[in-house]
Amino acid sequence: MKYIIGIGGVTNGGKTTLTNRLIKSLPNCCVVHQDDFFKPQDQIEVGEDGFRQWDVITSLDMEAMVNTIKGWAENPVKFARSHGVAVSPATEASDPEKEIHVLIVEGFLLYNYKPLLEVYDKCYYIAIPYDECKKRRSTRNYTVPDPPGLFDGHVWPMHLKYRMEMEKSRMAIEYLDGLKSRDDIYNQVHEDIQNTLLNRL
Repeated sequence: MKYIIGIGGVTNGGKTTLTNRLIKSLPNCCVVHQDDFFKPQDQIEVGEDGFRQWDVITSLDMEAMVNTIKGWAENPVKFARSHGVAVSPATEASDPEKEIHVLIVEGFLLYNYKPLLEVYDKCYYIAIPYDECKKRRSTRNYTVPDPPGLFDGHVWPMHLKYRMEMEKSRMAIEYLDGLKSRDDIYNQVHEDIQNTLLNRL
């Protein structure tokens, strides 16, 4: 059984923290990070707002991301092994159909690209308010540091634009309160996934 989970949300909302904990606790679990699909810096346009457009969907090679997810769907065992994920061996008696393989897709624009919308079995979205997001963002060290004014001039406006777009699509997304403790968020999601997996077996 193959199961694909989307963990989306605002920048610095806690997506990667949650994902890293889930990887350790879910069976045969691989992950695809959207951040791995950013185009090279010289291909990122400078917008009318004066900033390089890192927070828009065109800054990402979404086609490559979709192909990576398809690669997992075609052969989760091969994908896992090529990414250094140990796959629990199937016993002779076990039914391969009952073997669970989980893929977590993690990123800030997961629910705004049509070809991806069909792949998820479960969608989560971590939300935090503006003040908290700005505070967290300012304490992070990025390879390319944020220029002054980037958060208010580009990051947050793009977040609001894409969030509105996502909400209009009426996808079945479960919203998580990013102000809750990391443990609370993890427990809520882990329990939810475990119940779903049990019901599908």
